Amino acid sequence: MARPPRLLTLGAALVLTAVLSACTADAETPAPLPSTPVVQLGAPGEPNRTLSPEEAAALGSPEHIEADTVFVRDMLHHHAQAILMTGFVPDRTADEDIRMLAARMDTSQQDEMKQMEKWLQDRGEPVRDPDAAHDAHAGMPGLLTEAELAELEAAEGAEFDTLFLEYMIRHHEGAIAMVHELFEANGGQEPEIGVIARHVEADQEIEIERMKGMLAER
Repeated sequence: MARPPRLLTLGAALVLTAVLSACTADAETPAPLPSTPVVQLGAPGEPNRTLSPEEAAALGSPEHIEADTVFVRDMLHHHAQAILMTGFVPDRTADEDIRMLAARMDTSQQDEMKQMEKWLQDRGEPVRDPDAAHDAHAGMPGLLTEAELAELEAAEGAEFDTLFLEYMIRHHEGAIAMVHELFEANGGQEPEIGVIARHVEADQEIEIERMKGMLAER
């Protein structure tokens, strides 16, 4: 038996209403906000901050600035001197703790140099600034002078051990100062350079504490 015309019309109306409601909901529903917490790293000495979903959604991906490029080039030079210093160790001391410390530093800093060189290359930046003067790195925090390098190279045994630790602590403190200067210049906002800078800071802080302990033992 055929359905009454009124019932047929009512059924069609209900289907149409459901379809229109679904379309309207789809059109008016805003894009979902990020559900994973996003933490904004604080400047040195300041706490990190968890962004609200609205703040996280509005974030773009910051690009590197000139301060980032200068920091990486300077840190490459800084690391190169540290590797020169660790290169003195095998022939000048029999202290196994010093030798192991130097070997670890040599490996970690060479790895960081490769990462920093790649960072520059990926952004079309020359590894060395072609317009910089020959002594552009003079006065960089923690760097040894030519006379201090010569003094370290000439030392042996216990004298070398003490001098190496004292100079390397100062050298590491200089690298940490460079990280702080980067953030004070509003650098380090690009994600990758921020990770590099904070890794340098954390790694060198750990080694400073280790070297201070070794120095106290002597």
